[in-house]
Amino acid sequence: MVLNSALKFLSVITVAVVLSGQSAIADISRFVGEYSGRAEVETRAGDTANRDMSVVIKETANGYAVLWTSTTEKEDGRRKTKSYEIEFQPTDRDGVYAAAMKRNVFGHTEQLDPMKGEPYVWSRITGDTLTVFSMFVAPNGDYEMQQYDRTLAEGGLQLDFNSHRNGIPTRFISTFLSRTSQY
Repeated sequence: MVLNSALKFLSVITVAVVLSGQSAIADISRFVGEYSGRAEVETRAGDTANRDMSVVIKETANGYAVLWTSTTEKEDGRRKTKSYEIEFQPTDRDGVYAAAMKRNVFGHTEQLDPMKGEPYVWSRITGDTLTVFSMFVAPNGDYEMQQYDRTLAEGGLQLDFNSHRNGIPTRFISTFLSRTSQY
């Protein structure tokens, strides 16, 4: 009798775990695809520059990955490109994902250490918005928070990026990224 009750309990727990993993991946499926666009960005000197932006969102075996690229054209015609790719895995919190940015000695993924100058990154999905947060801690203890909101919209994503240093806003970029392909 006790064994039957224990087996039933384990079956219910197993089904709940499987279903919760499926719902996490189902959430991201609406965002999966490739997007691109252009934004006008204010430079540190107060001028404006065009920046090409793209993002690829794809499902992985354990969650999803986000690859984003921005390319700025300098006045002399040179182009500077920055790209980042981060894999995210579900946490115990509904809709909240941990970044899997490095592997420990046992091969398990883990977060980077902001006290070593590495970014601490996580994401969440709330409604139609996929948000990626990153926090950096400077050697003197100052901090910078970056937030990338990618909201589903007709034909693509609305990207709103903001950055704060020690709680003071330092940059805001808003643009529309058109869906260029869907997986």
